[in-house]
Parts: sequence; structure tokens; C-alpha cells
Amino acid sequence: MHGPRLTPDILLRAYAEGLFPMAERRGDPMLYWVSPDKRGILPLDAFHVPQRLARTVRARRFTVTADHAFADVIRGCAAPGPGRDESWINDEILRLYTALHAGGHAHSIECWQDDLLVGGLYGVRLCGAFFGESMFSCARDASKVALVHLVDALKRGGFVLLDTQFITAHLTQFGAVEIPRAHYLVLLNQALSREAIWPLF
Repeated sequence: MHGPRLTPDILLRAYAEGLFPMAERRGDPMLYWVSPDKRGILPLDAFHVPQRLARTVRARRFTVTADHAFADVIRGCAAPGPGRDESWINDEILRLYTALHAGGHAHSIECWQDDLLVGGLYGVRLCGAFFGESMFSCARDASKVALVHLVDALKRGGFVLLDTQFITAHLTQFGAVEIPRAHYLVLLNQALSREAIWPLF
């Protein structure tokens, strides 16, 4: 992605058009725009929590917070992990999304054990849409618990679209589906016409 340096405002306008940025790898300074032919979404009214995970949530194995460690969550998502040697999150992504967070348009959910960050996720908020970017886990079920709390927050705040960008086996167990780009853009436009709030956690 060449030309003027990206700003948070440019990024938000891109999201409103159905685009999002990625890097080829962690060490590559360049970004490129992505608009998949098939887009992943997680219908909020059909969100499914597996029974074992529901028990984990009720047991409160993690202390769950929101927006307490945004930059650390992104770094956790970018760090190498089991089955993930490389990442699309580079320094430019970290700069841009930290700026979005400072402006109130990006949020994180964190899971802690003994004051140690062991999992979480982050994404972008725009009107009634939330664009999930990435998640990470250093403890079993930590990212899944973060997702359960995210969906609860979005429902309470009046959001109508949870964009997952792509579909993974991790997400399909919760009810995530893949839809054509044209259908996604219809849902996105509907969400952009809705007011929603990021509720107190």
C-alpha cells in the first residue's frame, strides 16, 4: 500500500466500504487492502456457546476486562504461537489500531490469571458494526471466554453486525458463517445506519 501514510480516519472510511488492511508478514512494513469474496460473520442472535465453555465461563477461571491493555493484546495476537509462526500484524497495524483505540473506535477484551494477561481479542467499532480483528490465547479457552464476553457486550450495546473477516474452525463452533461480499455489504450498510454504544464492562 503506497501513497500517503494511513490515518485512523482513512481506516474507518475503508471499513465503511467493506475493506480492511493486512500485512504479508510481521516484518513487512507494507499493508494491502482486503475485501474477501466470501466474508465471515458471527450472527449475534445465533451465537452458540458449547456446554464445556459455558461451564468455564461460569467458573470464572479468568478475570475479564475491557480496554485495560489494548496494545498488549495486539502484541499477543502478533506473537508466534502453536501452529502460528507468522503474523499479518506488523508495526504499522500496531500504530494505526492503537490510534483508533485512543480515539474510541477500537477495543480490546482481556483475560487475566494472577495479574498475567493470558488471552484476549481486539477489533474496531463503527456505528452498529464491530469488526473482529484477531485473538490470542496462552491459556486454555482464554480467547474463547473473551469472545463470549465480547458478544454479550455487543448485544447490550445494540450492535447488529459482528464481522469475523474470515471463517476458522475456532469460530464455526460458535455459529460463524460465510456469506457473499454483496450480502455482507448490505448487512454492513444496515449496521452503519444504527447507533450503538460500547457498554461499560
